Amino acid sequence: MLKNDNRTTRWTLATIVLLPLLALTLAAQQVTSLIISGQQGQAKVLQVQGTNYVEVNGLARITGGSLSFSGNQVVLTLPGSAGDSSAAGAPPSAPASSQGLSSEFLNAGIEAMAQVREWHAALKNAVEHSYPLGADWLGSFRAQAQQALRLAGVAASTDQDKRAFQLLTNGFNMMSKLSDKYLQMTANLNYIAPDAISNDPLDQRLVACGHSLASMASTRQFVDDGSCQ
Repeated sequence: MLKNDNRTTRWTLATIVLLPLLALTLAAQQVTSLIISGQQGQAKVLQVQGTNYVEVNGLARITGGSLSFSGNQVVLTLPGSAGDSSAAGAPPSAPASSQGLSSEFLNAGIEAMAQVREWHAALKNAVEHSYPLGADWLGSFRAQAQQALRLAGVAASTDQDKRAFQLLTNGFNMMSKLSDKYLQMTANLNYIAPDAISNDPLDQRLVACGHSLASMASTRQFVDDGSCQ
């Protein structure tokens, strides 16, 4: 939904983009790219039943916008709008205790979460449909998630950023263990039931961690509820 007045321009999107359940469809759908004339980069476009959906993190990246959260909505603020703190001349930094998670880390962290969800979706989709698991194929998802995690670490500047980054890293490590587990089962020629991942306690911990990180992102405050430990 687009909200626009004389003072600000912002795009509001449902926060379901943060939830792991949506990402489970990615591996089974057609993915194309969105390019905006005059802007560098591209964003992923997922086509579901003839309707195109733009990946919000990529859209923010190519438009130079920033993401924030309000209740059950994700808000994309474009450069030059009243909601853009840099355009409003806000101070470059503030004490960590009052600032919470920084915008730079938040954007990078959301991207890292999205990459882990895509990795998870690909693995789960393959297992559910009895597709062969390959180290090279899953390795490409691992590499993208690892690069996004590294960028999140670089963006971490406040104390809350650094503490949240540790939980983000724990989530990445859980996904690595889950992926390695099923790759090893494939190498050993072990039978893998279609519902194996859904019933896997490690996967349940990973999903809980994902929900915890998404909740943290929506409030922009570090909260450790133990889900990512």
